[in-house]
Amino acid sequence: MTQFVLVAGAWLGAWAWRDVEPDLRAAGHGVHPLTLSGLADRQGMAAGQQTHVQDIVDEVERLGLHDVVLVGHSYSGIPVGQAAERIGDRLAHVVLVDSDVPADGESFLSGWPDGRTGVEAAIAANGGLWPPPTAADCADQGLGDEQIARLLGGATPHPGATLTEPATLARPLGLLPATYVKCLLDGPEPSPAVAGLLTSERWKLVTLDTGHWPMFSQPRELARILLDATGRGV
Repeated sequence: MTQFVLVAGAWLGAWAWRDVEPDLRAAGHGVHPLTLSGLADRQGMAAGQQTHVQDIVDEVERLGLHDVVLVGHSYSGIPVGQAAERIGDRLAHVVLVDSDVPADGESFLSGWPDGRTGVEAAIAANGGLWPPPTAADCADQGLGDEQIARLLGGATPHPGATLTEPATLARPLGLLPATYVKCLLDGPEPSPAVAGLLTSERWKLVTLDTGHWPMFSQPRELARILLDATGRGV
């Protein structure tokens, strides 16, 4: 039995995977959606990036999971990528969903050279938290009105320190067995950092014809991709 640990991106919690979970469970796998510290039902908890890495490692160890597929969406690709190397032989595969990827010594905002100033200003103006997205941010992402309402209704401010603290990697990320899911409405090509990782024989690219939040817009298609990854071991 594969054990899926699902980690949504900025502003979101375990609840965001609601429509993805049923197909994974129906296929006989364990499913463990995780809310990171400071978000959703864990609002108010202080958190930096390494807190989020430890959240993921602790969940795997607390539940005694093996044959783990770690799934990181958007921002959460950064802590998931770090946690993946720290859980050792418990890891079967990593799936990164339209996500950022960690680089040793670099932060989430390091990959946002054009938008970094605006994000830092928003964090400073909101008590150290990154404000949730607006309806305008969700436009042209393959989402219907009901899906946008659910996404925005559940979104909570994101701890700013998780975006500015650097990642720590002990080995090249390309050594991990990984699938990268590129959501085409959010841009047709992977970032240069991801493109570099995809040159590794251990990384595979899959595309989805939808926007940045496929757990809302195409949950069953996303579940199929996650299930396909279960056959790809270390």
